[in-house]
Amino acid sequence: MRILFLLLWVAGSVGAQDTVLLKKLLAAKPDLFGEILQNRDSLRVQILYTQIDRSKKNKPVFTDYAFQLNPAEYFYPASMVKMPVALLALEKLSKARRAGIPISLQSTLITDSLDLVKYSNKLQDSFPDRPTIERLIKQIFLVSDNDAYNRLFEYLGQTYIQEQLTKKGYPEAIIRHRLSVSRTEEQNRTTNAVSFLDKNGAVITSQPAAYSKAVFPAFQTRLGKGYYAGNQLMNTAFVFDDKNRVYLQDFHRMLQSVIMPEMFPKQQRFDFTKEDEQFILHWMSAFPSESTSPAYDTAKVGDATVKFLYYGAANGRAPKHIRIFNKIGGAYGFLTDVSYFVDFEQKIEFFLSATILCNSDGIFNDDKYDYTHTGYPFLKNLGRTVYEYELQRKKKRLPDLSKYRIEY
Repeated sequence: MRILFLLLWVAGSVGAQDTVLLKKLLAAKPDLFGEILQNRDSLRVQILYTQIDRSKKNKPVFTDYAFQLNPAEYFYPASMVKMPVALLALEKLSKARRAGIPISLQSTLITDSLDLVKYSNKLQDSFPDRPTIERLIKQIFLVSDNDAYNRLFEYLGQTYIQEQLTKKGYPEAIIRHRLSVSRTEEQNRTTNAVSFLDKNGAVITSQPAAYSKAVFPAFQTRLGKGYYAGNQLMNTAFVFDDKNRVYLQDFHRMLQSVIMPEMFPKQQRFDFTKEDEQFILHWMSAFPSESTSPAYDTAKVGDATVKFLYYGAANGRAPKHIRIFNKIGGAYGFLTDVSYFVDFEQKIEFFLSATILCNSDGIFNDDKYDYTHTGYPFLKNLGRTVYEYELQRKKKRLPDLSKYRIEY
């Protein structure tokens, strides 16, 4: 019944959206999108674009436009799941602090006995790269770090993630496993003990190891004609049934609820203080070159490395008057980006989310995907096409974007 209700709700929502505009924008540029439109089904393309108009009091008014948006069309979210996990971790820490537990964004976060040996009885300042909620969230949004996500997964656990996302209106979201490490289902249900240390290495607070009994919504998705298990090619479809799954429109709404929380009922928002909100907005939109802790080699990590929409993961520096508050994901041939786009000079703002499968040979887990030929150019061209459309779109009022001007 819960799945049926959600599908009916989503179908009704899509029915209320314009499904023509995006198709027209793509069709108007056959040199950029002809191949995409011709192969839209095999590429599993989905797009959701939200126009933003402003009232006299600067209140946002949303108008949604969709292209092939379909919750039944599975895409592997990959690193996209780091966004809700980072948001939930910040919320959990913030709630604990407000409840009187003296932990902060800078408190060292340890997850097992090896960490205790490394960090206990030593000043935190001796370890500038020590794991903290602050550092882990920065790493997630600046470079999409897998270890940072896995540590926050330990802090939250399956059950907490599922319960909190369900309460916020995402009952079909499934975040069940770590990333970039091989774990069985049982191992992913188990999370290690977690502790926070003060600057002298003393334990402030701890939570014990836990085993999740979460029951996830069932789904079946089998894609492609083969996959590699180690060095062996298996000539059968790749099974995604035990993978993470979050609908594109759910990621889109999560981001909107952070960027413009006033547009959502209180129970659907993340419970952030003003300081929490500023922190997350800062690091969602910052470039790696604007971070000193952690610091990145800008010759290797470009400003737009994790800004697929509009930049296509380009290297080099990006203009500072354009800011993209976003999260990306890429694995198994899927590329996804969910973003809020701001141009302070042109007074432009919009939400844009898209996903595409770049796996023309139908073989999974072979590290041979069409990201460079198909995925990155599509997302870059899509972002720029919507931006160009916004440039000429008539607006009754220009937005006051001062909330999103951040000193980096």
